[in-house]
Amino acid sequence: MPAPRPKARVIVTRKLPDQIEARLGELFDVELNPEDKPFTREQLHAAVQRAEVLAPTLGDPIDGALLASAGPQMRMIANFGAGVDHIDVKSAVGRGITVSNTPGVLTDDTADLAMALILAAPRRLAEGVKLLQEGRWTGWTPTFLMGRQLKGKKLGILGMGRIGQALAHRARAFGLEIHYHNRKPLPAAQAEELGATHWPSLDQMLARVDILSVNCPYTPATYHLLSSRSLKLMKPEAYIVNTARGEIIDENALIRMLEAGELAGAALDVFEDEPYINPRLRALPNVFLLPHMGSATLESRVAMGEKMILNIHTFLSGHTPPDKVLLAAL
Repeated sequence: MPAPRPKARVIVTRKLPDQIEARLGELFDVELNPEDKPFTREQLHAAVQRAEVLAPTLGDPIDGALLASAGPQMRMIANFGAGVDHIDVKSAVGRGITVSNTPGVLTDDTADLAMALILAAPRRLAEGVKLLQEGRWTGWTPTFLMGRQLKGKKLGILGMGRIGQALAHRARAFGLEIHYHNRKPLPAAQAEELGATHWPSLDQMLARVDILSVNCPYTPATYHLLSSRSLKLMKPEAYIVNTARGEIIDENALIRMLEAGELAGAALDVFEDEPYINPRLRALPNVFLLPHMGSATLESRVAMGEKMILNIHTFLSGHTPPDKVLLAAL
C-alpha cells in the first residue's frame, strides 16, 4: 500500500478566525501567525521559499521581486480577501503560480458600513461623539450641530458592482436618489428596480450629487480617479464616503478641499497610505474615520476563510479553484 502523500505546506501571514485555523490544520501542513503582526519583508521571502501555498492578506506586498525569490515548490497564492491589488498577478502567472481570492462574501457587510458612513457624515456624528467625550456639551439648543437630511438627496455610487448594488438597495430605503457611474450600465430591468440613473461621464455625475460613495475596485486605471480636478467639480455642500481603497482618492487634494470648506465633509474607512493616517485628516472636525472595518464581522471573515480553504483544496486536488484570479479580468 503506497504511503499517503505528505500534506501541502500552507503558510498563513495573519491571524484568522479560530475555526478557520483549526480547519487549515486538519487539511494541510499549516504554519500560522499567532502574533498577528504583519510579516516583514524577510519573513515573506522565507515564506515563498518554503511554502507550496502562500495565504496572504491585504497588507502583504507580493510583488515581482518577492516572487522572483520563490522556490520551485511555490504553486499557489490563496489570498484572504477579494482585492488583489497588493499582488503582482502577472508576475505570479508568468511563474506558473495560481492566484485565488475570496469575492462575494463581504458584500452585505461592506454595504452596511458604507450606509452607516452615509448616515454619519451629513448628521455630523463624529463631531457629536467628540463633544461628549471631551465633556464640552452644555445642553440642547435649536441650532446646535445641525446636519443635513438624507431624504431626497442624490447619492452617487462610483462602481456599481455587488457592493454598489447592495448599497443602492439600502440607500433607497432612506429616500435617497440613486445615481451611478460604472464602466458598463446595469441591465435596464436591474436599473429600474434600483431606481438608478447611469452617468457615462463621471464628471457630470460628480457635479450633481450630494453624497458620493466610492465602491469601485482599485486598479492602475482607478488610481487617483478622484483627482484634484475631479473633486473640484463637486458641490461645496457635498460629502464623500470611501469604503473601497484609499488610493482611488487623491487624499492630499481631499484634505485641502475639506480644510478650505470646498466640501462639507467625508467619512472614510480606507486611506491612501494605510495604516498611516495623515494628521491633517485626523484634525478635521467634519471627517468621520474608521480603521478599515468594511468586512469586519465574524460571519464575513469566516466565510472568507472557508472560500480560501476551498480554493486551496480544489487546487491541490488538481482542479481549477472556483475563485481563480484571471489576468483578463483585472
